[in-house]
Amino acid sequence: MSEDYSVIDGFTQTQRGAVVRLFWAAFKGKLNPVMKPETKALKFLEMVADPAHAICVLTSDGILIGVAGFKTKRGGFVGGGLKELCAIYGLIGGIWRGLVLSLLERPLEPETLLMDGIFVEDTARGMGVGTALLMAIKDKARDSNCSKVRLDVIDVNPRARALYERQGFQAGITSDIGPLHHIFRFQKSTTMICDI
Repeated sequence: MSEDYSVIDGFTQTQRGAVVRLFWAAFKGKLNPVMKPETKALKFLEMVADPAHAICVLTSDGILIGVAGFKTKRGGFVGGGLKELCAIYGLIGGIWRGLVLSLLERPLEPETLLMDGIFVEDTARGMGVGTALLMAIKDKARDSNCSKVRLDVIDVNPRARALYERQGFQAGITSDIGPLHHIFRFQKSTTMICDI
């Protein structure tokens, strides 16, 4: 790991906005059709982002440059549910968004830490931040008595898949989302697993 940044568990309340904006920048292409307008999407994410399920990378100046979220039986990085969606989007808007977003849910498996997104600031790419986050996720899995880490990578993100493969993740089942690709802007998702 570089001396120019550090890896920490969670984030503070003052870092919440930066975490959410970085998440949105990374996943806007996939989530915007369901979560727009952006102002409401950011408000919802600020409400539900859970620091107990996040690992962050900060520069020596304290600037957030990367985050990895994970999910356990106690919750996930992007938590919340119908109640929170309805609080932001209204009853009808919250219900239909909740139904559509539920299609992206992935079940938890025994002794497996499920990654719930990894995202790095554009200006920090190529600096080893993604690798540092994946190493920290593996450590978190070990500390949680998990024997593997699982994630899903979409077909339109070959750069991420290459990073995961370099870090020991093996491709498993590839699923086609069919006509939902018109909403989420990807066609296939591959499950990848790393034994630790």
